[in-house]
Amino acid sequence: MLSKEPVDRALVRAAMRAPYLDRDEEHDLAVRWKEKRDRQALHRIATSHMRLVISMASKFRNYGLPLGDLIQEGHVGLLEAAARFEPERDVRFSTYASWWIRASIQDYILRNWSIVRGGTSSAQKALFFNLRRLRARLAQEPGMLSSADIRHEIAIALGVSESDVALMDSRLSAADASLNAPVSDDGSASERADFLVSDGPLPDEVAEEVIDVERRALWLKDALSVLNDREMKIIKKRRLSEDGATLEAIGATLGISKERVRQIENRALEKLKSALIKQGPGFLVA
Repeated sequence: MLSKEPVDRALVRAAMRAPYLDRDEEHDLAVRWKEKRDRQALHRIATSHMRLVISMASKFRNYGLPLGDLIQEGHVGLLEAAARFEPERDVRFSTYASWWIRASIQDYILRNWSIVRGGTSSAQKALFFNLRRLRARLAQEPGMLSSADIRHEIAIALGVSESDVALMDSRLSAADASLNAPVSDDGSASERADFLVSDGPLPDEVAEEVIDVERRALWLKDALSVLNDREMKIIKKRRLSEDGATLEAIGATLGISKERVRQIENRALEKLKSALIKQGPGFLVA
C-alpha cells in the first residue's frame, strides 16, 4: 500500500504538468460537458484546474489534517462547480470554481477538526476560519491591546458576539478530551464520564409527566361540569385554592351553617369521583 506522501507528490506533479486552457477552449469544453455530458471534456477541465485546488488546499494545511485529504475534498468541490457551471455566462471557470473548492475544503475541516460539531452557521464558520488571522493582525498593531479589546474588535469585524469569540477561542486552543480519560493522574479509577450522570428524571419520564398532567387537567375540567353553582364555589374555595377556606368562612359567605357546607362538599366530592372514574379510571389510582 502506498503511503500518502508519495501519492500527494505525484498528484502535484501531474497537476503542474497539465496544460492551461485559454478562454475559448475552456468555453468549448464546458459546453461539451453541459450539453453532451462529454466526460473527456470534464476530465480536461478538472485536470487543468487542479493547480487551483492544490493552491487553495495548501492555505488550510495548518488545521492538522492531511494535505492529501484536503486536496481530495477540494477536487470534490471542483467537480461540483463543473456540474453547476453555466458557460453562457461570461465568467472564467476558475473564478466560479474557487468558491466551491473553498467551501468543500472548509466543510471537510469543520467535520473532522473536532468530534464536537462547530461552525454550523455562516457567522460561526467565518469566526472559525478567521479568528487566528484577525487576532494575530490585531496583536501586531501599534499600542498594547488587551485580550478583551482584541475579542471586542474581532466580534465587530465578523459580526458575532464577544461570547462567541471567547468560546471559539477556547475551542481552538484546546484539544478534544476523552470522557473515558481519568480525572487525575494519582491512579484514581474515576473517569470524566462518571461525573456527567444527571440526577434528574429521564426525558421519557418528563414527557410522560407532562402528558399525564395535561390529561388529568382535562379530566378534572370535564368532571367539574357536573357540579351546580354552589357545589362549584365550595370545591374551588376548599380544594382548588392554595389557601383552603374554612367551613365557617364559606358558611358565612353563603349564609349557611358549617355543617351544611360540609355536607355539600362531601356530596360534590362523590359526584366528582364518579365523573372522574367514568372519564379515566386511572386518574384516582395514580
